Amino acid sequence: MGRTRAYQWEDPAILAEAAGRMAGIDFLRELQAGRMPGPPISHTLDFTLDEVEPGKAVFSLTPGEEHYNPIGSVHGGVFATLLDSAAGCAVQSTLPQGMAYTSLDLTVKFLRRITADTGVVRAIGTVVSQGRQTALAQAQLLDAKDRLLAHATSSCMLFPVPPSQG
Repeated sequence: MGRTRAYQWEDPAILAEAAGRMAGIDFLRELQAGRMPGPPISHTLDFTLDEVEPGKAVFSLTPGEEHYNPIGSVHGGVFATLLDSAAGCAVQSTLPQGMAYTSLDLTVKFLRRITADTGVVRAIGTVVSQGRQTALAQAQLLDAKDRLLAHATSSCMLFPVPPSQG
C-alpha cells in the first residue's frame, strides 16, 4: 500500500569546514567529483551537481512522485531548491579561499507544471553581477527539450569565512 524511500548522508560539518579552506570553484569541483560527501539536501531530494565552471553551476534531478504536492505535480519548493542551489553555487564558484556567501533573497517564477513524466530537469545558474559585498545570480530550470520550466534570481551576500571555519 504505502511507498517508502530511504537515504543517508554524511556529517554536514565536513563540507562546511572544507568550504572555508578552499576556493569556491575547487570546493565545488571536489564535490562534483565525489571526493567529498554531498550535502544532506541533495540526498533528501536526490539531485546532483553535474557541471561547474567559474560563474556557472548546473544541477539535475529526475522528478518522482516523492516530490509531489497534494495536487499531483512536483512541489514548487523542489523547483526553488534546485534554482537556489544553481544560482548560489554559481556565485560560490567565483569566490576566493576565505570568502563565503549566503542567499539574501530568491525570486522564482513557475512557468510549467512538472510531473514524474517530465523526465530529467536541469537548473543552470549563472552570475549576472558581482561586487565586493553582494552578487546577483539567475537560474533557469529546463527540461530535456530545453523548455523553460521556471526562472529565478537571487541576491547573495559575500563575507569572509569566520576564523573558526577557515
